[in-house]
Amino acid sequence: MDTIEKLKVLSSDSQYDLACACGSGNDDRRRRGGDGKWLYPVSLPQGGYSILLKTLLSNACSNDCKYCPLRSQTDLRRCTLLPDETARIFMEYVKRKEVFGLFLSSAVIGDPDYTMDRINAVARILRYKHNFKGYIHLKIIPGASSAAVEDSFSLASAVSLNIETPGKKRFDALSDKKDYMKDIIRPIKLMSSLSQKGGRFARVKCTTQFIVGASDETDSEIVEYMFGLYRRLHFKRVYFSAYQKGLGAPDIPGEKRVMPVPEALFMREHRLYQVDFLLRKYGFDRDDILMDKSGNLRLDQDPKQVWADNHPEFYPVRINTSDREALLRAPGLGIDTVNRALKFRTERRIAGPEDLGLKGKRLEKVKRYVVFE
Repeated sequence: MDTIEKLKVLSSDSQYDLACACGSGNDDRRRRGGDGKWLYPVSLPQGGYSILLKTLLSNACSNDCKYCPLRSQTDLRRCTLLPDETARIFMEYVKRKEVFGLFLSSAVIGDPDYTMDRINAVARILRYKHNFKGYIHLKIIPGASSAAVEDSFSLASAVSLNIETPGKKRFDALSDKKDYMKDIIRPIKLMSSLSQKGGRFARVKCTTQFIVGASDETDSEIVEYMFGLYRRLHFKRVYFSAYQKGLGAPDIPGEKRVMPVPEALFMREHRLYQVDFLLRKYGFDRDDILMDKSGNLRLDQDPKQVWADNHPEFYPVRINTSDREALLRAPGLGIDTVNRALKFRTERRIAGPEDLGLKGKRLEKVKRYVVFE
């Protein structure tokens, strides 16, 4: 295969890892480029969006992750990009202003450190040969040595290592080769340590991803680990990727799990993203995330609404006097609307919902929890 043909294959195979940028709005959905590559919009600090080129360095994997369609036991078209050709083709996209940054991951080529050496080589070529100063997100391979991880930090703008499941018990159902504590938790803790505020690599952002539904974990377990990743390890983002049945080995729990409707697993992923926003942006604590008797989030109602329905004594909140945290607890009021209300209040009193542009079904919901007088 020539370089472009390999890029088509490897970019397509990278679609299962969302731990860089992917959302649900029209502006931040991943999309396929004309030459087969996946393009991922990311929000910029100054506002707006730009595009990451996202690809694997290789899909020739020696690992046995049972949820993964690229595992060593599957029969598929395998190929590998060399570091020099990866850097060269990326710079061609940059010069044409088609992308602003790179997300580079890889299947495990032989062993973790050999793979990390090749991933880091691409970043080193871009930084020192092509003098590229822009955004590079590098994937940390499970089981990589501390030296390899630190080398990635010295080259990258962001790094990620997928935690995959909440805990060793759930993880062991998905892999016989990898050791959860040694290959996953050890480097995640190292990533946290290296990126601590005031440290040498404080500028490097750390993210991770759960594979939702491949094992037999509950939402409560995922949320517990998510909370720790944010509060104790200070990770920048946690992502969730719904396991896609039929892509994994037939003996894993995800293939046997019975969901009420085919779309339920993707709704579960969506609910976890809502919890993520409540923890990161809305001031919710771990105990504010309420589960059903099975330890899972309700699929028929968002977690903010569930909290409101279980705390009627908290309402109504007053649009003109309640603080930001209280307003964010009102179903129907999002961050932008609350910020608009707080700004409006500095100039004059909010007379009614029309001052905030609330209308339709959203207004009917807000009126159940908010007093405008």
